[in-house]
Amino acid sequence: MAVVTGASSGIGRAVAEELVARGMSVVVTSRSLERAEAAAARLGGDALDVAAELTDADGPGALVGRVLGAFGRLDVLVNNAGAGQVADSETLDPADWQRIIDLNLTAPFRCAQTAAGPMLAAGRGVIVNISSLTGHIGLARRAAYTAAKHGLEGLTKTLAVEWARRGVRVVSVSPAYVATELLAGTSKAGGFTLDDVAGRTPLGRLAEPAEVARVVAFLVSDGASFVTGSSILVEGGWLADGGWEHGGR
Repeated sequence: MAVVTGASSGIGRAVAEELVARGMSVVVTSRSLERAEAAAARLGGDALDVAAELTDADGPGALVGRVLGAFGRLDVLVNNAGAGQVADSETLDPADWQRIIDLNLTAPFRCAQTAAGPMLAAGRGVIVNISSLTGHIGLARRAAYTAAKHGLEGLTKTLAVEWARRGVRVVSVSPAYVATELLAGTSKAGGFTLDDVAGRTPLGRLAEPAEVARVVAFLVSDGASFVTGSSILVEGGWLADGGWEHGGR
């Protein structure tokens, strides 16, 4: 039984589809009930839709309560819900800073904290935090987003070592640029094109959501039973490229 937050589009939708294809029951969440219902309908079977505002104080608790009421267990949590932001740091509005921190860092912690209850009681469970390349590097005009993702990497390590002996694994997956609707909006705000991104990536293209989803599916499987506290990069060679021109040439 897996919960995938922010599963109505992009990486979250691909993860939900991959887990269902591998025989798991999946709960999909979105802020919008209509979008959550549509996502569950696409998945079919016993997929459950939940409209959840994860930044609300009672949001994560209500989500986990629905899951336990419907399935009686919670084996996997994929913290995927998030949002990007591009803004000059010297003029970044404090409210915008807080919004990004709340959604990309505080909400994943609260979801993990709440999901840990039934997982630790059962002595098993996997939590996957969808991080970002920016959890490992800095990018201009992304102060809040980069800070949140660096924080998510530290949170992953802390929860992993805290809960390892009690049967719960915690890992992160850090994609670079993925071909999603979110990236299309970010590119306009950031003043770059998708061709720019592909040119900077050693593999010469963007990632597809399904490529990230397959990594998540492996991490929640028994095949990754000795993997915890790690951050798995799915970034086409970005960090390996120390060249001063695109592609390291």
